Amino acid sequence: MRVIFFGSPAFALPSLQAVAREHQVLAVVSQPDRPAGRGKRLQPPPVKELAMRLGLPVEQPTKLRDGELAKVLAALQPEVFVVVAYGRILPPDLLAVPKLGAWNVHASLLPRYRGAAPIQWAVIRGESKTGVCVMRMEEGLDTGPVAASREEPICDDDTAGMLAERLASLGSALLVETLPRIADGSVTLRAQDEAGATLAPLMKKEDGYLDLGAPALVVSAHARGVDPWPGAIVFLVDEPMKVFGVRVIAGQGAPGEVQGLVPQGLAVACGEAAVAFAELQMPGRKRLPAAALLAGHPIPVGTRLRSAP
Repeated sequence: MRVIFFGSPAFALPSLQAVAREHQVLAVVSQPDRPAGRGKRLQPPPVKELAMRLGLPVEQPTKLRDGELAKVLAALQPEVFVVVAYGRILPPDLLAVPKLGAWNVHASLLPRYRGAAPIQWAVIRGESKTGVCVMRMEEGLDTGPVAASREEPICDDDTAGMLAERLASLGSALLVETLPRIADGSVTLRAQDEAGATLAPLMKKEDGYLDLGAPALVVSAHARGVDPWPGAIVFLVDEPMKVFGVRVIAGQGAPGEVQGLVPQGLAVACGEAAVAFAELQMPGRKRLPAAALLAGHPIPVGTRLRSAP
């Protein structure tokens, strides 16, 4: 098939590789380069980097609604658009370009978790399973009919990053299985049930702040859902402290009260039971095992960690 691929982050890489192996990728559309790191140097999206290695033309429009990109892509005469975590909503003129439509790989079991951060919110909200869908795109936010789906369990120790790796692979496999059925017209579409729709909005830095007054199970799920970004954060006095490897343990005390060092890490009481932070990171410092950080930066038993600055 003649394909134009839209994608930006690492999640889209397995899909681009799979599509490029089996189809003719006419062009890749990705987000513009963004400043990153301490030096704020421009960094290309992972999808752009892969496209360049594969020798594929790349478009990085700053605007989608001025009609220019639609003209450029229409001239290539694509049969389909494949969209995987591109990060922007395609306007009607773009959706109308490919004769067989635009198809999106979405990392949830639609209609649940429509939006920009379905993996993170599924983990944060304690779901036991999620999955991927291949959906025909329309003007609404992830509202189009579903062509194929596949489930994936969420394990008790899954972070959003770990789950994303599995779903990226699962989504690429489902995509290449579905594209031939799109090509020959045998694909069957299932309308989404609007009554079951939930949203997964874009993550903000503040979404990483842990509510230590919540039950330990909720705190642990929250911490895993914001790993690797924006990262789970508690506050030691006025300093934000990133925490990693958050596990539920037995314990009691006032929410946020430090219980001391245990084999699993730094123990902290929650609204119900307690959690242990396996690794800690202070501002401007390296991420360290809890015991190593506490050796140089003691946090006395009884210290109250806060959930917000």
